[in-house]
Amino acid sequence: MNSTLVLLVASLVLPGAESRGAFVFREVSSTGLELSEGGSPVFVYNFGMILGKGFPESMRRSSYLHPVYAPNGVTLTDDFNPDHPHHRGIFWAWTDVTVDGKKGDMWTVKGPFQNRFVAWKARETTDTTARLAVENGWFDGDRKFVKEDVEIVTHRAEGGRRVLEFTLRWEAIRQPVEIAGTSEGKKGFSGFCFKFARPDGGKPVIVTEEGVARKDGVMARHAWAELSGTYQGRPAGARIEDQPSNPGYPRNGWLMRHQLCCLNVSYPGLQPVTLTPGKPLELRYRVTLFGDKSP
Repeated sequence: MNSTLVLLVASLVLPGAESRGAFVFREVSSTGLELSEGGSPVFVYNFGMILGKGFPESMRRSSYLHPVYAPNGVTLTDDFNPDHPHHRGIFWAWTDVTVDGKKGDMWTVKGPFQNRFVAWKARETTDTTARLAVENGWFDGDRKFVKEDVEIVTHRAEGGRRVLEFTLRWEAIRQPVEIAGTSEGKKGFSGFCFKFARPDGGKPVIVTEEGVARKDGVMARHAWAELSGTYQGRPAGARIEDQPSNPGYPRNGWLMRHQLCCLNVSYPGLQPVTLTPGKPLELRYRVTLFGDKSP
């Protein structure tokens, strides 16, 4: 076999890191880590503190995904939108957080508490998956009072769909920490949330296991929900599935907003949950991003 033929065979058997289908992590700024697949972006994980232009310093935040892309390249998430500037891509936070009698609102980014990056735990890729693991902390000034572990496993896009599997774990460090959804209007929202970009024409479609949701939902009981629309002239959307291992499954309440283009699994709702040292709370969610066709 001549040398030219050997090189040709090797190039077919051993594709480079940037070949079609390959996952790659790279830091695209001092605050953002991008995951791409086959050279196309999948999401940016914002590990640094982010502040939108023209917004007050009090709105600075971190530890969320934005932008997030459908497999057809459509940008699905929104951030720093004037209608609800605290909504931010795919994020997880609570409106009512209490430690040592001190209260904070990490959902609307009000009060003394912040979620901040601590360390990278893993950036691993295979032919079919990419795994990102991060340690964050809930801080009151310089004091860390909750350890937060984030794992996101991304599966290769197939048939116009891409699956992200989230495993989120929180553990109080020294003293109990109470979390709950908002008591305002008994809405109960907080927890895992997907803030969508506004689709062309401004009107998305929300679907659950019960069919098309004609009205908004507040503490609506579902196992899953999806939002879709036409973005930049192409159909796209995402589905969030509450997982059977989660407390409250399959009857956790959901916040579903057409005008605000958001879906939130409102755990624990209005009933507070206490995080205690040595007993972490773990929540899992499956997000399916789709472009040009529904899951």
